[in-house]
This record gives sequence, C-alpha cells and structure tokens, in this order.
Amino acid sequence: MSTIEVRGLSKSFRGLRAVVDVTFAVPDGAIAGLIGPNGAGKSTLFALVTGFLAPDAGEVLFRGERITGWTPERIGRAGIARAFQIARPFPGLSVRENVRIGALFGRAGPRDVDRVTDDALEMLGIGELAHRPAQGLTVGQLRRLEVARALAARPLLLLADEPCAGLNPAETDAMMAALGRIRDRGMTIWLVEHDMRAVMATCDRILVIAAGRAIAAGAPAEVAVNPEVVTAYLGDADV
Repeated sequence: MSTIEVRGLSKSFRGLRAVVDVTFAVPDGAIAGLIGPNGAGKSTLFALVTGFLAPDAGEVLFRGERITGWTPERIGRAGIARAFQIARPFPGLSVRENVRIGALFGRAGPRDVDRVTDDALEMLGIGELAHRPAQGLTVGQLRRLEVARALAARPLLLLADEPCAGLNPAETDAMMAALGRIRDRGMTIWLVEHDMRAVMATCDRILVIAAGRAIAAGAPAEVAVNPEVVTAYLGDADV
C-alpha cells in the first residue's frame, strides 16, 4: 500500500508551469527521494502535498484517502509533517521547547508530550542541546532541530525538504542515519535532497523532476543511468 500518492498534479504561476502532470507513489515504510535541478518544482510539489498550495489539476491521496483541498492544519492532524528547507525556530525558546511545540500539535490522538519530545531529541542526536536557546545554533544543529520538531508531531509521513543542505559529509551521514532510524520505526519518509551520494545510499525509490515534469522514477540504480536524468544534471555544479 502507498502512504502517499500524487496523481496528475499540476500547478502554474502566472503562466509558469511549476509542476506538470506529476504522478508518483511512496510505499508504506519507504524512504523516497525527490530530486532535480534547482527550480525544477520540488518544493512546489511538497507544498501541494501539504495543502499550502492548491493544485490546478490532479489529486493527492494519503493512505488511500483523497486529501486534495484540505487545509494544512487538517493534513497535519491526519499525519503528515514537513521539515522545511529553511529552519525558523522560535529563537527565544530552548531547543526542547521548540520540539515540544511539535508534540503539542501534529497528528490527532492521545500522546505523552514529554516522552514524545525527548524521544525526538534523542532520535536526532540533540538531547544534550535540550536546554540551550535555539538562537545561536549552528547550521547542522538547526537542521536536526527542524527534523526533530517535525518528528515530534508523530507523523505517518515525514516530508524533509533538503535536510542536508549546508552540512559537511559527516553531518550529512549522521542526518541520513537518523532518517534511517526513523524509517525503521515504521514511518514513511519523502525527502528532497541535492546530495546525490546520500540519496543513492539511503532511498528505496526516487522521483526525478525537471522543469516541473517527472522524467524518471524507480530504484536508485535505475534512475542513476537514465539518459534523461544524466542530461538534466549535466553541468549543474550544485548537484
């Protein structure tokens, strides 16, 4: 069964076709990658899935239920959380307090807020930072805080938008290992990432988009040798 499925999703902005007829499914318990050159439409696709944007055409199904047109709040209560590309913690709060906010909201249902908070901190390896103010954290620490806050919302599907951006190789490995541990607990993950080494080593399935269109989908080994993928990335120094 698929945790999330998009069917024929399209979105334009004043004539610019940002996402064009994209269809893809992420199986339960998988880590899927969403890759493509800068400006390909990756973040727009995530915004469509989470209800921050309404599609011009197509639909989104979450665990078989059509969620197209739902508000972001309703989607969050249903069990989808997003870790954003640019972390914006509450600077006046501690790391633990920031993560606790995720535990207070998120997926509907009973939960032990303190236990969920502490578990998310430990899962991302930032338990020792719990009482530090969020203001002044390093880039790597902010990335882990952003994912921990999303994890504390107890999602069934975690969308991670460039969780390794700005990280060094060791930090990238630690982040991907944390995502692997999260998946091992039964959570489904869909991530946008430019670090191809990390994507190829961690993801079960990959969707590649360019100029808003899906150009390849499948296992990492299949996608890596796809001629359209090679062409799309040729000469892109940021990949």
